[in-house]
Amino acid sequence: MPNQQGCALTTKDLSVLEDQLTHVATACRIASSYANQFQNPQLKNLASSVAQHHRQHFDAILGFLNGCQ
Repeated sequence: MPNQQGCALTTKDLSVLEDQLTHVATACRIASSYANQFQNPQLKNLASSVAQHHRQHFDAILGFLNGCQ
């Protein structure tokens, strides 16, 4: 959890978080793509929900990193 003076993240920590951001962004992009392709409303909604879930994770990680500055 970040404090008011920032975080003490190692190079390894930053590398792991960067990889995680990449994976979550890719998952979001793929789920959004599926949501745009599905004709079935239930599948479309499910894929949109999955994309939103990944977007929230991305935003949480990014928010953590921004709080560490």
